[in-house]
Amino acid sequence: MATLDLSRFLVGLSAFTWQNAVMLLVGGVLIYLAVEKDCEPLLLIPIGAGCILGNIPLSGMWDAGGLLKVLYDAGVKNELFPCLVFIGIGAMTDFGPLFQNPIMVLLGAAAQFGIFGTMLICTLLGFNVREAATIGMIGSADGPTSIYVAAALAPKLLGPVAVAAYSYMSLVPIIQPPVMRFLTTKEERRIKMPYITKPVPRVVRILFPIVTTLVAGLLAPKATPLIGMLMFGNLMRESGVVPRLTQASQNEIANTVTIFLGIAIGATMTGADFLQLRTLLIISMGVIAFALDTAAGVLLGKLMCVLSGRRINPLIGASGISAFPMSARVVQKVGQDEDISNFLLMHAMGSNTAGQVASVMAGGAILALLAL
Repeated sequence: MATLDLSRFLVGLSAFTWQNAVMLLVGGVLIYLAVEKDCEPLLLIPIGAGCILGNIPLSGMWDAGGLLKVLYDAGVKNELFPCLVFIGIGAMTDFGPLFQNPIMVLLGAAAQFGIFGTMLICTLLGFNVREAATIGMIGSADGPTSIYVAAALAPKLLGPVAVAAYSYMSLVPIIQPPVMRFLTTKEERRIKMPYITKPVPRVVRILFPIVTTLVAGLLAPKATPLIGMLMFGNLMRESGVVPRLTQASQNEIANTVTIFLGIAIGATMTGADFLQLRTLLIISMGVIAFALDTAAGVLLGKLMCVLSGRRINPLIGASGISAFPMSARVVQKVGQDEDISNFLLMHAMGSNTAGQVASVMAGGAILALLAL
């Protein structure tokens, strides 16, 4: 019996490759960043754990009926987990700042330029158009949408795209400020914007998710699952009559799905597939995508600043990405670095929430053009 057990151990050890060893280290690094650096811990801990599990050879977890295979097929391959996550996001999102200043929709749209700019660069680098679009979606600064598009267009890129999307979201306070400062002057960063305190009627808040779902669904049908779940969560929040469902969406459901999603995504990061030059190139493209997003939003903000007679601070264009509410907080900090009395947070939140909707619409548009 001892000889038999030893032979089984040696068989497992013989199947262990240096690629597996490297990916075990990568999983450990992701967990370290989550624990010690507080970088997106809700996602990086499950992803790191999934990476470790996925690189244990002969575990059977990727076989038919295995744990990782079941999780992947049940929630990622059929796009269920990203949609459920969006219910929670919608239930936590207050679109009030956007209602107060609807022109922020333009900044949310402009900040999606990084998706298409990165897509073009990746095409020139030799990726096929479906892979290029998948990589470009890192620029949405929207993890669930990136996963949703990757699962539909290029499942083999799911691991690096998901890791890049969530990692760079946590690095928004590092990536965005240099671009913001480079493209704006000190005088522009010091512009103060008055707050609009007009209350938003309850009926408007309730109709908004319904109308948005219908309009977005008709314009970009492929975006309907994501935008529909996002707005369903927001409808529950704004209705005020289902607090238990709203709380469950924000907490129990979102947290449970996040665990399963992270483990399933991390498990796709197997050594043989992940340790390739293309993977490193994909991850580096994420920085370019975020920088292009920020630049496009700030440049439109500069144009709006001129057209408004310097009543709009160009910095709020940077928060047009979907990294909510991190990007809005970065805008607030950069503005206060120049003038401690400058409060841009609520304006930036309007741009930030617009970016959430715009990123889903961009993903739907790409799927409509490229998905079979």
